[in-house]
Amino acid sequence: MTLKLYAHPFSSYCQKVLIALYENETPFEYLTLDDAKNGAALEALWPIRKFPVLVDEGRTILEASIIIEHLGLHHPGPVRLIPADPHEALDVRLMDRFFDNYVMAPMQKIVTDRIRPEQDRDPHGVTEARTMLDKAYGWLDRTLAGREWADGTAFSLADCAAAPSLFYADWAHPISAELFRVRDYRQKLLARPSFARAVDEARPYRPYFPLGAPDRD
Repeated sequence: MTLKLYAHPFSSYCQKVLIALYENETPFEYLTLDDAKNGAALEALWPIRKFPVLVDEGRTILEASIIIEHLGLHHPGPVRLIPADPHEALDVRLMDRFFDNYVMAPMQKIVTDRIRPEQDRDPHGVTEARTMLDKAYGWLDRTLAGREWADGTAFSLADCAAAPSLFYADWAHPISAELFRVRDYRQKLLARPSFARAVDEARPYRPYFPLGAPDRD
């Protein structure tokens, strides 16, 4: 049975999973949520309607990181995104959580606040989100010293998380020019064929970005 992925090309968490699929050229059926019938099918599978959602042999797999772990266990390819060594795997998972919790989450706070009616906006929360991003960028810049990828020399789950996180975060709250390691790492991720493909698939949706999508990417 073909893997079925319910996703939207412009979603950061969907791009995270798409990178993993494209890295290993894993065959799958892409059920985009532009199609109303796919949205209804997603709701039947997962009433909370958060995506991406993967269906594999009738089993529903939720949450981007878990989907990537599932792919590594049940549909492995030449690019191993979770190290075999359990100690190294913990380090990769730590970086994965860093990007989701301290880059993706505050970025989404800024974006979501802009979508709200002006009377319902949360300027204090947005200020806190921007402060968190500055702290995260600074920590990451120091951590990347001597590293080729997020957790060392091998492309991993952590980089799948990093790519859309830093891509959109820099749109919402630009990375300072002095943080050259983070900026260089972001460009390296954009040059990775798997992420470049995901970015290109999402280009038609850029006008919908609430803060305005820059032309530089």
